[in-house]
Amino acid sequence: MNVRSNKSEQHYYTVTYVRQKNQVALIEQRLLPHKFSIIRTQSYPETAKAITDMIVRGAGAIGATAAYGYAQGLNEFQGRDKRAFHRHEKRVFTTLAEARPTAVDPVNAMVQIRLELKQYQSIGEKQDQAVRLAEDFARANIAECRSIGKHGAGLINEGTRILTHCNAGWLAFVDYGSATAPMYAAQEEGKSFHVYCDETRPRSQGASLTAWELAQQGISHQIIADNAAGHLMQRGMIDLVIVGSDRTLAQTGEVANKIGTYTKAVLAKRHRIPFYVAIPLSTLDWDTPRGLDIPIEDRGDEEVCGAWGITPSGRRSYVRVANPSSSALNPGFDVTPPELITGIITPIGIIRPKQLMKHRTALT
Repeated sequence: MNVRSNKSEQHYYTVTYVRQKNQVALIEQRLLPHKFSIIRTQSYPETAKAITDMIVRGAGAIGATAAYGYAQGLNEFQGRDKRAFHRHEKRVFTTLAEARPTAVDPVNAMVQIRLELKQYQSIGEKQDQAVRLAEDFARANIAECRSIGKHGAGLINEGTRILTHCNAGWLAFVDYGSATAPMYAAQEEGKSFHVYCDETRPRSQGASLTAWELAQQGISHQIIADNAAGHLMQRGMIDLVIVGSDRTLAQTGEVANKIGTYTKAVLAKRHRIPFYVAIPLSTLDWDTPRGLDIPIEDRGDEEVCGAWGITPSGRRSYVRVANPSSSALNPGFDVTPPELITGIITPIGIIRPKQLMKHRTALT
């Protein structure tokens, strides 16, 4: 998407690969909305740490980052020993796969590349092709998000009031986004609508990232406290909910997404408000049999007990707001059952959650 800065406008992808220096370039999302900055990771462990530390976050974005990090890691290997290269490849794969365990996109991206690489014999061929395949994944991610927008735009009418949770925008993907894709497509069609952005504690991605994106795009919006959504639904102020997903189980239709998504789905069901989940193909998990088997990332106390912000001098700083002697429980995700989901917005169309397996051929 385009970023406006100092009265100029420039197009950026969330993640790119710098071939000449074997670096992965990322938008430093922890600094947004106060500062727009690009960082470059110098090695695959550094790329994995950027995922863990949430310099880059969001299902498609960390999928593309893992794909580029995998290519980066393979290209770090020097030598001709194929057994040593094989051991190195396993370390690269495992390091990146474990960076954020709940999201399935990184693993899907790397597995896809790994399978393709089997047809190439030499180490040099594998290294070159890994880069090409990572680029292919990133381009496919963009195309799929645009298709999500096309299929989801019809859900938005003139004057629709939309609730979204966390950030499933272009910052969460390579470009365009998943949950925001129907909004951007509806805007292109000339529709006027309003978006309520859940603040999305504890990291406040809705307040900082989604609101920043929508402001950049000129879309009417307001930030609300996470606990305000039920009140707005009760007052008839929300017509539609669209969220993203970090892992969608094809066998059951269950959706793992940012903590608080399940709560919004329950509220939407209570108030008979359509609840949609937007996903690219890489977010589908075809193997995990039930939501209870999804590994839920348990993040640190500091996210719940305080907040990061920018001081008047422009320095990023952490402030603790919780009782100093108290600890916190901080699951990063929850799982929404299919009966609370109206439909899954995919690149091939809108599908009922329990119908995903029937569409497997078209979705793979």
